[in-house]
Amino acid sequence: MIVVYGLVMIATANLLRIMYMNSSTDPAALNQVDQARAVATSFVNELRDATYGNDGSYPLNQASTTQIIFFTPYGSQSSTTMLRIRYYLSGTTLYKGVIVPSGSPATYNSGNEIVTRVLTNVSNGSTPVFTYYAGTYAGTSSPLTQPVNINNVTYVQIALGSLLEEVRGASTTFTTMTGTAIRNLKTNLGN
Repeated sequence: MIVVYGLVMIATANLLRIMYMNSSTDPAALNQVDQARAVATSFVNELRDATYGNDGSYPLNQASTTQIIFFTPYGSQSSTTMLRIRYYLSGTTLYKGVIVPSGSPATYNSGNEIVTRVLTNVSNGSTPVFTYYAGTYAGTSSPLTQPVNINNVTYVQIALGSLLEEVRGASTTFTTMTGTAIRNLKTNLGN
């Protein structure tokens, strides 16, 4: 009985070793992809509800390929409080800054911005993190050229590249890409 148990344990250990050796992608890399998807989902939920700031600012404040600033009630303590959200890429790290308005009349003091790191190891290469579209974007039109006129933007796309390190030393990039129409800026409300 002990011999049979020992043979089963050796066979199981060899099977696990073979499975690990034949695994092509490091589990940490897959975790990076999951984190990128979570960040993209959060970004879409926040941006979809973008609206005028409590100080009267236009819903979209800045629109570059590596930074976007907008105002949204999403995640706020009150439906009447519009947070100023800033996503920006610095090196290979994506950050999110949040400013809660203060005072009367309301202002957004950049000294009160709370910045958190939301994603590390972003590997986009020449692909912009943020891409902007106008009008009735249906998935086939060309993006707006930089510098973007924020008054023309109705749809924003985010692309987050994740470098997948393979166990055997090779690597590949997986890009999480999604986008959303800004509801309060839509021009095709009849559709």
